[in-house]
Amino acid sequence: MPTPLPRLLQSLENAARLAGRPSPRLLAVSKFQSATAVAELVAQWRRERPGEVTAMGENYVQEAMAKQAELADSGIEWHLIGHLQSNKAAQAARHFDWVQTVDRPKLLHALADARDPGAPPLNVLLQVDIDGEPGKHGARPEDVPALADEAASLPRLALRGLMAIPAPFPDMARRRDSFRRMRALFETLRERHPGCDTLSMGMSGDAELAIAEGATMVRIGTALFGPRTPR
Repeated sequence: MPTPLPRLLQSLENAARLAGRPSPRLLAVSKFQSATAVAELVAQWRRERPGEVTAMGENYVQEAMAKQAELADSGIEWHLIGHLQSNKAAQAARHFDWVQTVDRPKLLHALADARDPGAPPLNVLLQVDIDGEPGKHGARPEDVPALADEAASLPRLALRGLMAIPAPFPDMARRRDSFRRMRALFETLRERHPGCDTLSMGMSGDAELAIAEGATMVRIGTALFGPRTPR
């Protein structure tokens, strides 16, 4: 069963308070959810937190574009959180406010080239494969400094920080270690690029642990909407 939004928001605040950290931003993961379900959540969110930015995370460009057409002028902030192929970069650059899964220079340049010069810079996060999983998307930790420098050099992009999907270790101590290493990498990044303010990590099953280790944004889908099934 989904967790009621007020309870979820309170749990995030409680986790931050216990850790002595600021409350993280909530990114609602709306993959495979209908535009109607998204609109209902947004309406409730705005009743609970007037004035707070309502942000939705989508994995697939085409699915997101269909929802965006139905929810035009909704004021939703759209984040791409799925792997992005270079041939979809132009659409992503035009239809999203954030892309959280940038992991290679070619993709950075494709996004920058396609971003409308009249639009605000596209917010980007560098996705890191923090646990070195075979076949997993994301830059290696040692490649982050050069990739960040490249991102910061492109005027149509705004480098905001890092994103990770650590390995789903059953042992929460191992997950905690992954989150800690991500935070250390983030702090190093901020020394070189002080404008970076976002560490996106933690999902429905481990958000409180991620907050304790320094997440500034958590991506919650199942806890908000219930189990997802492809439509």
